[in-house]
Amino acid sequence: MSERPPLEPRFDDGKEARALRTIGEVAKALGIRQHVLRYWEQQFPMLKPLKRSGGRRYYRGEDVELVQRIDRLVNREGYTLKGARQAIEAAAGRAHAAAAPAAEFAGPARAAPESYAGVLPQLRAIHRRLAQALEAA
Repeated sequence: MSERPPLEPRFDDGKEARALRTIGEVAKALGIRQHVLRYWEQQFPMLKPLKRSGGRRYYRGEDVELVQRIDRLVNREGYTLKGARQAIEAAAGRAHAAAAPAAEFAGPARAAPESYAGVLPQLRAIHRRLAQALEAA
């Protein structure tokens, strides 16, 4: 089995670190085959590289970071694709919940009951998935 590159991708093309990268550049830097990256785009709805004319993919810095995370979860930590997707969605839900101000969900005179605290991240995750489904439709 071939040895994987370090977590920090090596882009020796003279571009800035956060520059757009083609699928070939990302595949080479991360040691992941292009067809695997295209398959992961189908399996992970949050992985959406920019597509230009002719369907050519351009990965942003955050796309490359997500690919690295998927690679770590699946190939190093032993997650299934479904498990990796759920772990990424759960982490995104927690990050979103932590960033949202409490006043967004409570009226000016009263706070939301503590029993709602566990439900809000789930509702946000459902909202995000619905928005993604509408974008895809």
